[in-house]
Amino acid sequence: MSGTSESAVKWVYGFGAGAAEGTAAMKDLLGGKGANLAEMANLGLPVPPGFTITTEVCTAYYKNNRNYPEGLKEEVAAALEKVGAQVGRRFGDTKNPLLVSVRSGARASMPGMMDTVLNLGLNDDTVKGLAALAGDDRFAYDSYRRFIQMYSDVVLGVEHHRFEDILEGFKETQDYFLDTELSADDWRSVIGQYKSAVEEATGKPFPQDPQEQLWGAIGAVFGSWRNDRAETYRRLHNIPESWGTAVNVQAMVFGNMGDTSATGVAFTRNPSTGQKAIYGEFLVNAQGEDVVAGIRTPQPLTKAAREEMGETAPSMEEAMPQAFAELAGVMAKLERHYRDMQDIEFTVEKKKLWMLQTRSGKRTASAALKIAVDLCTEGLIDEKEAVLRVDPHSLDQLLHPSLDPDAARDLILTGLPASPGAASGEVVFSADEAERLAQEGRKVILVRVETSPEDIHGMHAASAIVTARGGMTSHAAVVARGMGRPCVCGAGDLKINAKDATFSAAGKIVKKGDIVTVDGGAGQVFLGAVPTVQPELSGDFATLMAWADKHRRMKVRANAETPHDAEVARGFGAEGIGLCRTEHMFFDAERIVAVREMILAEDKAGRESALAKLLPMQRSDFEEIFRVMRGLPVTVRLLDPPLHEFLPNSDAEIDEVAKSAGVDAEALRARAHKLHEVNPMLGHRGCRLGISYPEIYEMQARAIIEAAANVAAETGEKVTPEIMIPLVALKDELSLLKARIDAVAKAVLKEKNASLDYLIGTMIELPRAALTADAIAEEAAFFSFGTNDLTQTTFGLSRDDSASFLPAYLRQKLLERDPFVTLDREGVGALVAIAAEKGRKARPGIKLGICGEHGGDPDSIATVEEIGLDYVSCSPYRTPIARLAAAHASLRNGRG
Repeated sequence: MSGTSESAVKWVYGFGAGAAEGTAAMKDLLGGKGANLAEMANLGLPVPPGFTITTEVCTAYYKNNRNYPEGLKEEVAAALEKVGAQVGRRFGDTKNPLLVSVRSGARASMPGMMDTVLNLGLNDDTVKGLAALAGDDRFAYDSYRRFIQMYSDVVLGVEHHRFEDILEGFKETQDYFLDTELSADDWRSVIGQYKSAVEEATGKPFPQDPQEQLWGAIGAVFGSWRNDRAETYRRLHNIPESWGTAVNVQAMVFGNMGDTSATGVAFTRNPSTGQKAIYGEFLVNAQGEDVVAGIRTPQPLTKAAREEMGETAPSMEEAMPQAFAELAGVMAKLERHYRDMQDIEFTVEKKKLWMLQTRSGKRTASAALKIAVDLCTEGLIDEKEAVLRVDPHSLDQLLHPSLDPDAARDLILTGLPASPGAASGEVVFSADEAERLAQEGRKVILVRVETSPEDIHGMHAASAIVTARGGMTSHAAVVARGMGRPCVCGAGDLKINAKDATFSAAGKIVKKGDIVTVDGGAGQVFLGAVPTVQPELSGDFATLMAWADKHRRMKVRANAETPHDAEVARGFGAEGIGLCRTEHMFFDAERIVAVREMILAEDKAGRESALAKLLPMQRSDFEEIFRVMRGLPVTVRLLDPPLHEFLPNSDAEIDEVAKSAGVDAEALRARAHKLHEVNPMLGHRGCRLGISYPEIYEMQARAIIEAAANVAAETGEKVTPEIMIPLVALKDELSLLKARIDAVAKAVLKEKNASLDYLIGTMIELPRAALTADAIAEEAAFFSFGTNDLTQTTFGLSRDDSASFLPAYLRQKLLERDPFVTLDREGVGALVAIAAEKGRKARPGIKLGICGEHGGDPDSIATVEEIGLDYVSCSPYRTPIARLAAAHASLRNGRG
């Protein structure tokens, strides 16, 4: 145990016997599990005594080249002695052995991501002592074989399937079906085979020294902080590696001591729906891993749940009424204490209830909404707290389609409704293949016998997950709910043939690559693709969003260029359009001919002739959008992309276009070649087009002003268009183009004998524009930060090409986040802040917004709130996410 001289630091905190050295507030130091065990002990709940090795040890361990800090060994020995005294046993004593569990516990919940060892301290001698104490040889040897299996897998790296193969083989020779049929002698035989397998795999006998076992397990937990599945989980959930994990060592209590013992997992409310009812499962004569591993299918906790599921095996409420009543009381106390829905692990040992863990439960987005609103209604939390309880990212789950109730469907499989939502995709059987195909843009459904933490990357890539084994609290169910993936678990009729890459169900064979549809809310799988319907958002959603709107400072607009998108945006609560991209309107089949005619024209007269055909089409587009938005602001960006994007590429396309346009194919080919650029992102685009071909922007300005005047006259409502000039780098570019637009607007309003307010502003998407924003603001009534291009030009990165190397940057932690997904706070964010400050100084009332993809990303919205912009604009379906994220940002900055 070499290390640094940090002996003054306290590395170990004890808990149990109605008291603890820690509290729930010490989550950073003790991890979530350790802090909550301490809190439950302080509350006087029945918690087996134990101790927590702090997250600081994890940090020191990695800093000191995987060596423990000085003084740790002595603190652990003293804490272990104290635990033994509290339960009247000694660690390593052959007659009266103390057995412990060793579990990880990071400050953020990471279910199933790191390693656990139960029954530690058993060996060939202590197992006899345990058998004598319990008066039950079978229980003792069952516990020993579990320990060998778990310790060998977690600490020694012996693959767990070796042990499963041995056990299944033994059961077949004895004609057993269930593990509970094995006698003590049977387990002794299996243990002999297990130990031989360990020696064969490692070259050493299974360790018999309890101290060696303990430090092996502690090392494995710290080691698991950096295993692949934990790394992946942290990346997906933005958990810093520097947080480290704690280790919890706790006296064992046994759920496998016969029919008066049990183990289970319970939620104080339904984690799928949010309903206020006890939800969970238990197994008689089992240990905790059996419930979550999905190896045996558990029984429900309540009679009502059993009847609803049509099960015959008794619920805990019926089989163990006294322990259930005590559990229900503890659950109610914990929910009141923590003011949140709790996820609880418990064991009943010979009718006595023990609490092993409590934490805020993972839940679906719809459950999070209901629980937050209900807890507020019940007076446990206030409106602001309710808003902060719902993760804006999670709303994505609610904003996507469900199965069309009227659609035909071919049901092939039924299981447990483990995580709601609906998705169709190709069947795949491995996590690696799910990830590979998803990277190609294909939708996949991951079908497994059961999932394990090693499958996390494939589960994230999959559109939905189906498993043959496991209950509502199995690994697959918990992880899928957290990720918002539809999931069906425990589909007992599912038979997978790994060799042929098929599964069979309901008499049908389904091959890899076949399309199936998963309805996670109903627990059903259908053959083929089933149509979906859009979600209807009301009730709890509407209540929470009204609270969010009350407590946010920033406005939320949407990026939309069609009437349909504008309608969707309004339905989701958008307060205007922050980006209407006019070029999207040009790709319509009828219009592209006129656009190409304009591009091919050799002179201004030819361009104006083609633009005259486009004018009524553009005007009609804007009229429809202004009508939908009914007086809300609409920011229209003038033409931005380079002209070659509107021309055909292949020879066949060029010939086809030339024929339909009545022009020479060679002339078209020559024009396309002339317009081709080596680096079009930095080429002849944006305001540079308006300067080279002023007639393009003049036509668009006329269409916007005419449409606004027409709709204002038609509806009697005020219409205030905001005309946005893209890719400005120089104040004089904006001055020149603004003067031309003003001249067009003046002419139109004179022709119509109308008056109209309109604004002219610019996109800030070049570093030079940000750094000279004070000069540009003299001409601009508003800035909209185009952070997609500002990120490209600040980093010198092409968004279209960076996918080939950015993953390596993320893996090697050169970048914490993809800068195209989450705004780069230090670089791009600094430019936005500089431009905002300079712009406001030059023009105090200037309107400031952001309209890149970052406008819908909650983490980016937090940065934008700190900078103090007036609004964000995002895709229509992300509008509710942005509204909630803006409320979070306001409340956390003390502005809500």
